[in-house]
Amino acid sequence: MNIYDISSQAGVSIATVSRVLNGSEKVSPATRQKVLDVIEKSGYTPNAFARSLSSNTMSTVGILCSDASDVYQAQAIYYLERELRNNSYTSMLCCTGYNLQEKTDYLHLLLSRNVDALFFIGSHFIESSGKGNSYILNAAKKIPVFLLNGKLDGDNVYSIICDDESASKDITDLLFDRGAQSPIYLYRALTYSGQRKRRGFCASSAQHGIADAENRTFACPGPMEKTCQILENIQKSGIHFDAVAAADDELATGAVKYALRNGMRIPEDFQVTGYNNSVIAACSTPEITTLDNRVEYMCTIAVNEMMQVLDHKNVPPITSYSGSIMEYATTRK
Repeated sequence: MNIYDISSQAGVSIATVSRVLNGSEKVSPATRQKVLDVIEKSGYTPNAFARSLSSNTMSTVGILCSDASDVYQAQAIYYLERELRNNSYTSMLCCTGYNLQEKTDYLHLLLSRNVDALFFIGSHFIESSGKGNSYILNAAKKIPVFLLNGKLDGDNVYSIICDDESASKDITDLLFDRGAQSPIYLYRALTYSGQRKRRGFCASSAQHGIADAENRTFACPGPMEKTCQILENIQKSGIHFDAVAAADDELATGAVKYALRNGMRIPEDFQVTGYNNSVIAACSTPEITTLDNRVEYMCTIAVNEMMQVLDHKNVPPITSYSGSIMEYATTRK
């Protein structure tokens, strides 16, 4: 069954069928219903590529993430697809890894599929050099680009970010307020978001009288077991710490394991905070105090902004919002 068959059975022109499929108001209610009845009986599904020729849109967007197994990115994918579906858009997902050439190749693949917009999940898509970001800026010359928790200045580029610096300072302040004397900070990478979180920890530490706060931050790029080993090495090096502020919940879980293996009581002897308010924090025993950076809210805002941009409305290049602390069992009451 094709559009020509629909036209013949409904007794209308092909142009009229096309108008009905594209939601045009230039069709009488009676004629529209006649065409829709034939479509329903035949089970006809319009070809997306053919439909895009007349509407100039595929109603499809591209989503790029580096690693879909990452809990934070997996959450963002779920909420983005849900909101896009609610707005009658489909999505194409590409897991790029962290190599710049692979990021560029996947972006070009999505552009070749005539997607209407691009969503980048995470600040690791932003390169440290201006030249490295040309792949994003060049794409933005063709279609709108939305960065989730990343920031890049450029025309047709829209950043939706949690204020990670203030949030990280707030949750470090919580550790001090609950009796911590010498916390340390664990992070994975100093991306745009990573740098802001680290600055928040250092600002809080300095405010509470720790002069060498930057020397109390440590990179932990590996899995949970690696985090335990790194904490053991920090302890053996002579650095005293009675709390860990972690850049994500998986790192925080590693800190919990370290404390329990060393016979420390949580939170009486040792306190831990995480970040992202993920299922990992909830499944930990004890449950981890964490920062809710409101991934669902971020994705909802991003899709709403996309709809406005595609509707030729003015949208600010940067939308910033606040996170909130979720207190559970790894900090003192």
